Amino acid sequence: MFEWFKALHPVIQALLATCFTWSMTAAGAAVVFFFREINRRILDGMLGFAAGIMIAASFWSLLAPAIEMTEQAGGIAWVPAVVGFLMGGVFLRIVDMLLPHLHIGFPDEEVEGIKTHWQRSVLLVLAITLHNFPEGLAVGVAFGALGANLPSATLAGAVVLAIGIGIQNFPEGTAVSVPLRREGLSRFKSFWYGQLSGIVEPIAGVIGAAAVLLMRPILPYALSFAAGALIYVVVEELIPESQLESNSDVATSGAMIGFAVMMLLDVALG
Repeated sequence: MFEWFKALHPVIQALLATCFTWSMTAAGAAVVFFFREINRRILDGMLGFAAGIMIAASFWSLLAPAIEMTEQAGGIAWVPAVVGFLMGGVFLRIVDMLLPHLHIGFPDEEVEGIKTHWQRSVLLVLAITLHNFPEGLAVGVAFGALGANLPSATLAGAVVLAIGIGIQNFPEGTAVSVPLRREGLSRFKSFWYGQLSGIVEPIAGVIGAAAVLLMRPILPYALSFAAGALIYVVVEELIPESQLESNSDVATSGAMIGFAVMMLLDVALG
């Protein structure tokens, strides 16, 4: 059934996979056509669920393969994992400091990045766009790894990662569009900006796949880099946002379920 997909170049596979994750963001954003608001407990549970998936993906789909690849090549297993992981966090921290953005649920005075007079709605979208980049990068690197012909890099594993990222993109799309609607934007504009936050994923996916194909030795570092970037987003954004309204029990349960779902997908199918 998927023979045609297997025959494609890894960069094209990465593009199609991240277009899928983008479409899931759009599907989540489309919720705004049916609801003007969403119960905060539900939203916090969805954010926790997204965090759980990203945490599980960071290890099962990125760090573990990076360590295995390094061991197979006869290198020191922990070096690429640790160095790449920290580099991913540092990169996101630098972007976080420079790009003007505002996390969902936070007041205007807590805008991060370079000072600007941009509208609140734009800043909200940029916050989601910021953490969609490492998600697309992670999927792209996973597909790019297929070109290295290493046993630990499998098409099934890359597809499972794309499915997991896609699943957690649905609540993220909703988490953008519904607050924008509450800010006073029309349904269409709320949807448009919500799905637009995910357009960076195909771009990042192609960059990630092409980079590891051109520079195969960096592959374990690239996988670990993507993992570090994902964890940075979870700790710096998703978890704090899910705890704003004191729904920690719902958010934590969502994170546990999200982790279990991604672990199930990766171990059973990947």
